[in-house]
Amino acid sequence: TALPNIKLIKVETQVLSNASSSKRLNRIAGALLGLTTLFMYPHAKAAYPDKPIKVIVPFAPGGGTDLVARTLGISIAEDLRQPIVIENKPGGSTMIGTEALAKSPADGYTLVVATLAHAVNPSLKAKLPYSQDKDFAPVILVGVSPNVVVVSANSPYKTFPEFLAAAKANPGKLSYASQGGGTSAHLAGELFNSLANTKLIHVPYKGAGPALTDVIGGQVDVMFATASAVGSLVDGGKLRALAVTTPARSPSPQLSMLPTVAESGVPGYSAGSWYGYFAPAGTPPDVINKLNASIKKASQSPVFKARVEGEGLVIRAGSPEEFGKFVKAEELRWRTVIKDANISPD
Repeated sequence: TALPNIKLIKVETQVLSNASSSKRLNRIAGALLGLTTLFMYPHAKAAYPDKPIKVIVPFAPGGGTDLVARTLGISIAEDLRQPIVIENKPGGSTMIGTEALAKSPADGYTLVVATLAHAVNPSLKAKLPYSQDKDFAPVILVGVSPNVVVVSANSPYKTFPEFLAAAKANPGKLSYASQGGGTSAHLAGELFNSLANTKLIHVPYKGAGPALTDVIGGQVDVMFATASAVGSLVDGGKLRALAVTTPARSPSPQLSMLPTVAESGVPGYSAGSWYGYFAPAGTPPDVINKLNASIKKASQSPVFKARVEGEGLVIRAGSPEEFGKFVKAEELRWRTVIKDANISPD
């Protein structure tokens, strides 16, 4: 009578064992399925961008770089369907804002609008708080433009030759403003001093806005300002434009009648400015390409063209690779100018 009970216990034990194994197998299979899904769909998270994008402007509000960033930001926000938040971080010859970008996550949610200062800081600064070659990913060059030599509407200088004569006759007595050390206005002024054999005194500000305010008020004599920053001030009668800094006259209707510095008594003079976007190094290529396409589209918008092309900005929106090569060429060109003009790193 004991044998059947033993067999029954064995059968029941086997059934329970099989059921337990089946449950374990089901759990393992479920886990494997989850892992397989994870590996098959690594980008299952929300598509970029799914939150606001911050654009750092390394100058105070009111200047040309700020204008470009804010005008483009309107169209970029519409295209990407996310807010574009402009954050002004002036100072340090743009290094404060640029360093902030270098320390930001490489996820496409932080950008900086770079200018000529980005290319010349390695030659002007003894030490940078970031690696020029390793910390940045080029996104796009927006455009290039001449600088414009401007004085107050109440200035005694009606033409560039008049200003040039005064600068030569009064070494160390006339001053020029800039939006910061190492910016296009600073270098344009130092190049002028070198080629014209003058001694204008450099007065740096934390942005074009406050610099132009003091030029308008007569506290500073002149500024080699970006065209985008002074267009409305010239049109409004607050500033007088004397010349452009490019080798040839500007094709812009508003600037085409202005002579060049080179043809007005300083042969060989050539300077200008540009605007471009960088992301932190390591930003995914697909994100870079999406940003490039969006900014390129924004640069062709009627609103942006109407705002900046009339002030001399020539739109050059191209690929990230083209922008990277452009910046390298600018670094080399201005390194030579800085050396020849005896501008020492600070």
